[in-house]
Amino acid sequence: MYSDGYTSLVRLNIGGKKFCTTIDTLTQREPDSMLAAMFSGRHTLCHDSEKGYVFVDRDGKHFRHILNWLRDGVVPTLKDNEYPELLREAEYYQLLGLIDGISVVLDKRKENEGLNAELTRTDIIKCIQSERVRFREGNLSGRDLSMVVSERVRFRGVNLSGLDLSKLDLSFVDFSYAGLKTVSFSRANLQCAKFRDVDAEGSIFHNATLRECEFTGANLRGALLTGANLQSANLQDACLIDCRFCGADLRTAHLQGADLTNANLEGANLEGANLKSAKLINANLKGANLQRAYLRDVNLRETILENPNQGEEASLTCQPISHPPLLLHNSMHKPILRKLCRF
Repeated sequence: MYSDGYTSLVRLNIGGKKFCTTIDTLTQREPDSMLAAMFSGRHTLCHDSEKGYVFVDRDGKHFRHILNWLRDGVVPTLKDNEYPELLREAEYYQLLGLIDGISVVLDKRKENEGLNAELTRTDIIKCIQSERVRFREGNLSGRDLSMVVSERVRFRGVNLSGLDLSKLDLSFVDFSYAGLKTVSFSRANLQCAKFRDVDAEGSIFHNATLRECEFTGANLRGALLTGANLQSANLQDACLIDCRFCGADLRTAHLQGADLTNANLEGANLEGANLKSAKLINANLKGANLQRAYLRDVNLRETILENPNQGEEASLTCQPISHPPLLLHNSMHKPILRKLCRF
């Protein structure tokens, strides 16, 4: 890293690929990102002893797109199969603006491909607004009015696939049995909404409010739920294969019988969650909070439990049936897990 007046030159080695940029580029557009934190001056960085490159152990294939995003804020034009790869890198570097930008691009592509959604975003907004007009002269007000209006709005069984419903207030709305493939609910308020048996494969719930939502039997395969608030949500028997829950709030969530195979739960808060009979095969639970989680009959085969920040395994507090809570620490918790969980 070289200083030159107000600009500092940075040399990066991303998985063997070399890049050169500035601290301003890495810190200004996405100030809450991992890259901004790395070069804030608060952390010790791993430098190449000869040429001064900062090494990051990631695939460098898409890092030029990361840098171009940080420079000019434009989402790159890629092939369809490359966007999921870029999305994974954006998640890793915690580039929330790029994550949202990719979601918008994918939504537009799906619309152009003709997913034949029966309604548009405008239709959804008008439907909710029309219900508000009906109750405007009633005796209800404030939060009660909003709740009653939304509870009357139902899109049960309607095909809404490919729509952009981001940042809308859809609390208490009933989407049960609807087609919601690749729908963007990014940053939407969906508190107490109903998603029973929906097909929401590949949908985006990034930073959405999903408290007390019902997803019983829903297909959420490959959905993005990074940073979502799912506190007390009901995900019983849901298909959550390949879902990304990084940093999500799943406190006291109901996940009985859910299939979380290959799910990424890194840094998720699962305190008090009910995971009875859930499948966590090859799931990533690094840094996850599993205190007081209910883990009877959970399949933890090949599950990643190591805490990367401390270099040791995460502590778990499990509540098996007819057994007092057990605090499972470090080297001793694997044998205890084998007694509580079936592999």
